[in-house]
Amino acid sequence: MITRFEELDWQETPIGELTLRRRTEPAVGEEIYEVKLGDEYLMSSLFTVAEEELSNLGLAAASGDDLSVLVGGLGLGYTAVAALRDARVASLTVVDRLGAVIGWHRKKLLPVSAELVDDPRTTLVEDDFFALVRAAPADGHRGYSAILLDVDHSPRHQLDPTHADLYTAAGLRALDRHLAARGVFALWSDDPPDDEFMVEMHAVFDDAVAHVVDFANAVTGGTSSNTVYVARSRGAWESTADRRPGSTP
Repeated sequence: MITRFEELDWQETPIGELTLRRRTEPAVGEEIYEVKLGDEYLMSSLFTVAEEELSNLGLAAASGDDLSVLVGGLGLGYTAVAALRDARVASLTVVDRLGAVIGWHRKKLLPVSAELVDDPRTTLVEDDFFALVRAAPADGHRGYSAILLDVDHSPRHQLDPTHADLYTAAGLRALDRHLAARGVFALWSDDPPDDEFMVEMHAVFDDAVAHVVDFANAVTGGTSSNTVYVARSRGAWESTADRRPGSTP
């Protein structure tokens, strides 16, 4: 089979040249979609198992109904759509720094775009997720049932060095303010479980665990693995009056 590439979009962004392309993949005999940032591959529709498991594992740890979910990083949309397939999810907010990526889905350029944007529970927001969670929650905000994050390659390998503070105990405490009592934080990583990062997670959250997600790699003919970290808020923020900005546990 001859591999054919079709460039669907190219845009200059604050973090580099962003390209969306479609091509045939001889290993599976079907079209796949790929995103590149400069010369670096960011994501491919050929490998979506771990992105979907980010939602599945994260929401499996969430209790109750009428869940409010915040997804950091839209990408090809597989994490967000997996969340929507959980009937308990009442609202889904997806934050992405790159308006180009949001535009791809609004134009329904990607395989799951229609399922994502046509669902009335979905809100797409162009903003910096990391800046949002550094800031105090809005007055009266009662917190998300789950925050699912898939932006950087791993806690040690960030797309932007300004993201590094999130993966410290201080950064995780700032994020925790945006969770409801006993809310869930889940994080995708391309690296194996990181013991040093788990120390930071245990300093802030309860029930922190690193799940290894294995999936068949049609290109290599073998098995590849990603990591999904899942942890639960200790709920200390719930003791503050209406979770007012600037309050401390």
